[in-house]
Amino acid sequence: MEKTDLSIVVFAFDEAENIGPVLTELRAWLDVHEPSSDIVVVDDGSRDGTAARAREALEGTPHQVLSHAKNRGIGGALKTGVSAARGAWVTFMPADGQIAPEAIGTLRDAQRRSVADVVLSVYDHRDDGLDRKLFSLGVRTLIAAVHGVWLKSDGPYLFRRRLFDPAQLPPDTFFLNFEFPIRALAAGLSVDTVTIACRPRRAGHSKSTQWHRILGVARDLVDLRLRRFRSS
Repeated sequence: MEKTDLSIVVFAFDEAENIGPVLTELRAWLDVHEPSSDIVVVDDGSRDGTAARAREALEGTPHQVLSHAKNRGIGGALKTGVSAARGAWVTFMPADGQIAPEAIGTLRDAQRRSVADVVLSVYDHRDDGLDRKLFSLGVRTLIAAVHGVWLKSDGPYLFRRRLFDPAQLPPDTFFLNFEFPIRALAAGLSVDTVTIACRPRRAGHSKSTQWHRILGVARDLVDLRLRRFRSS
């Protein structure tokens, strides 16, 4: 079997309208820039035929399409994808078209220059309004207060697959996108950060909201602190 150096996890929930074009664009970019890669699509409980559209778009290229019986959340989708990934390195992207495949190249180039274990990303411009900016600042402040690290991470990140142990990462929610980088920073791993672009969604609307989640984030941060303390 050909060695797989990089796996890309694409998570989707009711993205039948977007998944085909997004995967076609990703596949074309990988064929040129990352030929020894594979794609792992995680259909996170979709009800609109997302998985079938994904299989059609990826026919003839190394891939897996995995499905959850019900929606678990971004964290659950990422854990399922990483568990199935064959690459030594893993990154991820949503199926809404907001992250262009070129972002993978930006992450990979940064890792090669810095030899980092994890490469985080922040958006160069994302016009989501004042609410999202305040939400992001509030979350970063909470992370600094509870865990003593300043985390700047908006988008997908690249990491060595061996560092990501789903059994040690309980959250199924989007909080996992915070927990893994927090753990990496707190453990003193080599972490780099790059800037990438964020495009508008191709179609449809976001499944996430912001302000009602900040109390949940606070609870999750305290829970993570307790879990880290017990395991130390």
